[in-house]
Amino acid sequence: MRTLVLWDIDHTLLAVGPLTRTIYENAFTTVTGRVLAAHGLPSFAGRTDRAIITETLLTHGIETSEPLLQRLCHEFATGFDARIHEIREHGRVLPGAREALKALACRTDVVQSVLTGNMRPIAVSKLAAFSLDEYVDFEVGAYGLDHGDRPPLVRLAQLRAAEKYGERFDEHSTVLVGDTPHDVLAGHHGGARVVAVATGASDEAALREVGAELVLTDLSDTPAVIASILGTASA
Repeated sequence: MRTLVLWDIDHTLLAVGPLTRTIYENAFTTVTGRVLAAHGLPSFAGRTDRAIITETLLTHGIETSEPLLQRLCHEFATGFDARIHEIREHGRVLPGAREALKALACRTDVVQSVLTGNMRPIAVSKLAAFSLDEYVDFEVGAYGLDHGDRPPLVRLAQLRAAEKYGERFDEHSTVLVGDTPHDVLAGHHGGARVVAVATGASDEAALREVGAELVLTDLSDTPAVIASILGTASA
């Protein structure tokens, strides 16, 4: 039986910095003709792009519709693709992330992908900016336009992986790696074991408070990370 490993991206594998907000502001103005209010953008941490965009439109008194959401998403993704050199210049891969991805990609008993709040084109752009895209199978990932909430994304990724690889993935063979309470809850409610990493805004105490059984300081100790993900390490 293979293990399906689903990685969060932002602040788990890499950090992009304030560029995300800048691109979002530009996309919002281009599509709506409005300037984004100073406090009109909700927190990105652990949220899906669908939820973030919907809340932003409602905050600005703009009626939400699927065509409008899709136009915003397209503009947002285009902005990321056009500025991939800036992502590379100002962003960074977090310590140990590349080594962990590479180590798991070499294993025949692992299917490795992403479970992220980013829409798929942005997820690809971010990982490609740092040459991390070669280590994951994007076809079986789950993304920020697939659902407004994170927990259903787990099951969606499991179904995609099952269809492609011809074997069943469930809570016993799926591991979600992320840095926010939303990631922890997504795993618990969606059907995956969770390896939390305190590399984002949430410290170990905050992650354990929502039920994370296993919390790593970061990904720098590759053998320990692999052991944690494959279930051979204790909390």
